[in-house]
Amino acid sequence: MKMYQVDAFSHELFKGNPAAVLLLDEWLEDALMQNIALENNLSETSFAKKIDNENYEIRWFSPVKEVQFCGYGTLATSFVIFNDHQQINSITFHVKDMGEFFVERLVGGQISLNLPAQIPQKLEQAPDLLIKALNSEILEVYENPQAYIAVYKDAASILAENPDFNLIKNLGGKRVAITAINDLALAEFKNYDIISRYFTPSMGIDEDPVTGSLHTSLMPLWKEKTGKSEITAYQASSRGGVLYCRLLGNDRVEITGTCRLYMEAILNLNHLKYK
Repeated sequence: MKMYQVDAFSHELFKGNPAAVLLLDEWLEDALMQNIALENNLSETSFAKKIDNENYEIRWFSPVKEVQFCGYGTLATSFVIFNDHQQINSITFHVKDMGEFFVERLVGGQISLNLPAQIPQKLEQAPDLLIKALNSEILEVYENPQAYIAVYKDAASILAENPDFNLIKNLGGKRVAITAINDLALAEFKNYDIISRYFTPSMGIDEDPVTGSLHTSLMPLWKEKTGKSEITAYQASSRGGVLYCRLLGNDRVEITGTCRLYMEAILNLNHLKYK
């Protein structure tokens, strides 16, 4: 069985978020998919089952469990499918409980994802455990179905944050995002509107390198604060990644990025038996 590893939301290798991708004719057993994801030990391993050349079902597994929504895994999977089918320029992914994800191949190698927005809700009071887990001043806290989103006063605080991952693990499975307007004068950050990071120890990875699903909440959040319908976002993990975000109508968000293929591998699974 063939597997690909792709660096998503990056135009160069060893940056962005590494995703494993497997294209299937039929679903594997859930236990096998989970074991493959654990063996890969990446933030997510994506499995896509072909319906036809332009339609797929898709699922994502972290090293510890299946997840509901993964933007960068969708981008990486789209990249692999487009590489395999040069004549195809659009894909629809059918996602359980999330509906349809619409994907377009753009000129210059970029790929755009049309995804459902996750509108974050502002909390009147931040959870005490969240405040203790973070070291910087929190201006506001929002919540979406997967995460708490803490707004910081400046981008320098985002870069300096060193959270207590053990405390974050005790937030009932919630992940934690931190975000701020980019006010850094450094040349390397000049093209970005916002800076963010994403802490995910409950998913088996302390910090997710780049997260498409998170930005389906950050785009509407920052639209409300800045009035901008388009933002360029930088996720400031150690690997780093760039996401071009645009708010669409009907509670949809467009997120555009690039990928690089790192590896093609053959999995030796023929001797395994799952029931």
